[in-house]
Amino acid sequence: MELKISNQSHLDCEIVAIHGEIDLYTAPHLHNELKSALDAGARRLVIDLSRVGFCDSTGMNVLLSVMRQAREQDGDLELAGPTPAVLKILSVTGLDTVFTVHDSTGDLPAAQTAPSG
Repeated sequence: MELKISNQSHLDCEIVAIHGEIDLYTAPHLHNELKSALDAGARRLVIDLSRVGFCDSTGMNVLLSVMRQAREQDGDLELAGPTPAVLKILSVTGLDTVFTVHDSTGDLPAAQTAPSG
């Protein structure tokens, strides 16, 4: 399945919406997109997983790797709206305690995600 990625910037926060499956074949594309967002100056990446039907260990490794890179740059990577399938892998692997996980992008603190005007 094709992986579609869209970005929306809010102040120092970049919301990255993913649609599709994150696996061995699509993970490199995701890694490149997330790394580009960091390189462009995003300090806080919020990954919207509400339209991800499947994520394997390769995808989780990409998220962990980019989270480490973000934290090295005094930023962070958070997850929002994970589907039941993604929640299961987060829970089974214990990564639900490593990542900050929001129920949806609507749960993000408004002061940090309000668009600049």
